[in-house]
Amino acid sequence: MGKRLNAISWDEYFMGLAHLSAFRSKDPSTQVGAVIVDPNKRIVGIGYNGFPAGISDDEFPWEREGDFLHSKYAYVVHAELNAILNATRNLKDCSLYVSLFPCNECAKAIIQAGIKEVVYEDDKYAETDAVLASKSMLAQAGITLRKTPKRVSVELKSL
Repeated sequence: MGKRLNAISWDEYFMGLAHLSAFRSKDPSTQVGAVIVDPNKRIVGIGYNGFPAGISDDEFPWEREGDFLHSKYAYVVHAELNAILNATRNLKDCSLYVSLFPCNECAKAIIQAGIKEVVYEDDKYAETDAVLASKSMLAQAGITLRKTPKRVSVELKSL
């Protein structure tokens, strides 16, 4: 008997972990996960969008609408930044797998961390100023952007 031939690819594996991480998010409208992988395919950081550690997610708003201080945007840490902050080592030359294309604020952190590649699945905000600025900065920094198809077949909805 030979080896099993239908194992998932590395991209599917790491994007699947990003999706699994997103299940930790309590954001009612958008759940995003991110995984940082070193050149040897070892996970060195993982994160999801949520409030900073020590901040009660019952005390601050989850609303998308309203003024800045009464919406989630003043308080939520994006998945990419959480993965960077949770990293266990230097991130130079690492790849970031993220379920949603990074905003301009996350792009700044990605560049500063030395990440060389962003692998993303969804780009639903592609025409927004934040994503256009992000793509401009990431390109200027020489970071490879790679879109993966939505192929992760693992069913996690029962969680």
